[in-house]
Amino acid sequence: MNSIKVKHSFFLALGAFIWGTAFVAQSIGGDNCGPYTFNCIRSILGGLILIPVIFILNRIGLSKNVPKTKENRKTLIIGGILCGLCLCLGSNVQQLGLYLGASAGKAGFLTACYILIVPILGIFLKKKCGINIWIGVVLTLAGLYLLCFDGALSFKTADLLLLACAFFFALHILVIDYFSPKVDGIKLSCIQFFVCGIVTAIPMFLFDMEHSFMNLNVWAEAFTSLSTWIPLFYAGFLSCGVAYTLQIIGQVGMNPTVASLILSLESVFAVLSGWIILGETMGTKELIGCGLIFTAIILAQIPAKSKA
Repeated sequence: MNSIKVKHSFFLALGAFIWGTAFVAQSIGGDNCGPYTFNCIRSILGGLILIPVIFILNRIGLSKNVPKTKENRKTLIIGGILCGLCLCLGSNVQQLGLYLGASAGKAGFLTACYILIVPILGIFLKKKCGINIWIGVVLTLAGLYLLCFDGALSFKTADLLLLACAFFFALHILVIDYFSPKVDGIKLSCIQFFVCGIVTAIPMFLFDMEHSFMNLNVWAEAFTSLSTWIPLFYAGFLSCGVAYTLQIIGQVGMNPTVASLILSLESVFAVLSGWIILGETMGTKELIGCGLIFTAIILAQIPAKSKA
């Protein structure tokens, strides 16, 4: 492996580390200021940090797919709005699952199931799944049973929300897959973060602020503490802004399968950070479940051999 690929692999691994550890920030921040408030502000911060990135790339001539016509700009805006709506659904459902008590580690692994959901949804777009995908589905189901079921055959509300979040993130990936070849990826991301933040302001007002500006003083008290702002800045600037940029740079010249495998380390970092920082623990059964799901995630990234 040459030095450039080593450097790009490091960028991808660093992005996965930031995303994985961000589950801890989400867990702490959501508890302090409310799940929708946290998601609204982190999304706005993510959009803000990408503005200077876009400006710098434009100045040094590294921006790709610069919109030159009205049709190009229209495609960029539509793509940004659709990506933002999918991101809004996925991230808010995920944040609510954490707020209702799911551990950072479990959230990381259940969210990572989107890697399996994407090719399954692809069937409806006439994209066939290889045998590795179906084996991965079986392994995931087994892993979910070990991870989520405590004797009784029923999901907890938080578990169901995290699985729903994986579905919405799968839709998000398919929308990005459609629009990213047509537009500048960083501009698309910037728009989606602002859309996500603006739309999330609605449930923030309805639930976190109890649909009344009379509660503004009580709601604002959370922002007098560093324990609220540190997770917000971490999740906003690092998770949304920096990690996405690292992914864009890191994937240049990299095999997509290798890149996906490195990024799937996010779920491992989520468990490790929850254990080290939050003191979360998992029993043998839960760890085996995580192992099965992680195996399925890796298996889903390995392309099946093409027929002769």
